[in-house]
Amino acid sequence: MDENMKRQKEIEDWLPITSARNAKWWYSAFHNVTAMVGAGVLGLPYAMSQLGWGPGVAILVLSWVITLYTLWQMVEMHEMVPGKRFDRYHELGQHAFGDKLGLWIVVPQQIVVEVGVDIVYMVTGGKSLKKFHDLICKQRQCKNDDIKTTYFIMIFASVHFVLSHLPNFNAIAGVSLAAAVMSLSYSTIAWTSSLHKGVQPEVSYALIGQSNAAKVLDFFNALGTVAFAYAGHNVVLEIQATIPSTPEKPSKKPMWKGVIVAYIVVAICYFPVSLLGYWVFGNVVSDDILISLEKPVWLIALANLFVVIHVIGSYQ
Repeated sequence: MDENMKRQKEIEDWLPITSARNAKWWYSAFHNVTAMVGAGVLGLPYAMSQLGWGPGVAILVLSWVITLYTLWQMVEMHEMVPGKRFDRYHELGQHAFGDKLGLWIVVPQQIVVEVGVDIVYMVTGGKSLKKFHDLICKQRQCKNDDIKTTYFIMIFASVHFVLSHLPNFNAIAGVSLAAAVMSLSYSTIAWTSSLHKGVQPEVSYALIGQSNAAKVLDFFNALGTVAFAYAGHNVVLEIQATIPSTPEKPSKKPMWKGVIVAYIVVAICYFPVSLLGYWVFGNVVSDDILISLEKPVWLIALANLFVVIHVIGSYQ
């Protein structure tokens, strides 16, 4: 037992989650907003066009409820063993399946998810940065405006060479807060601009797919889009690890309070963007609502810049 505790302490010293467990409930709120609300929200109107009104609304609501429930389970399991805190997923896996099997079950899946999400965020950040550049240059009639997306992805990646050297979760609290504000901002720009644009002439809400096979494929594609938009559980245990805990005041209480606030923000971001975006453009909506919204140029450019700032925080 002593040997296991010594080894665990060595791991903690090598890879600290937080230098001090002194976070408040609002840390939980904006960390969860940053982890949950991502650029995937901008693709939800397109997912609605693949699902239609009835199934689309049902899946959005069910996803909100189910992910909130599973997040509550994670919060409860963080301290389900007295005197022990499961600060990482692999620790929970090892408790459930054993030291060796738990690692083999959890870690490969975790790596696949993390690598996949990081690639998507890298591409999204680069594309949004390019969109911001192109919109500004179009207004100012720049001479050298034909820059490849690859270079913008590299510019986006270079930011993380600096941020990745921050030691722990507490050190990125400011970045996470800024990212949470940005997510609320660009979501608000998306749905208010859609509302201002109004329903387009000859709008159609018929499903995109012409054949039954195409409709089935679109349905599963839409499920993937919605699932990606609601992804954000991968750092729940790490977020709760930053909150102090005692037998009298367990960490799950402030953590859950922050989660509730975060999910209210999620609803404010997701449902208006999804429903109003689909209502305005119907089945011709782009897979990124900001592309369908071409004007006002300065506002759409600003929204793309907000996406870049938010994805920087989410990537970390």
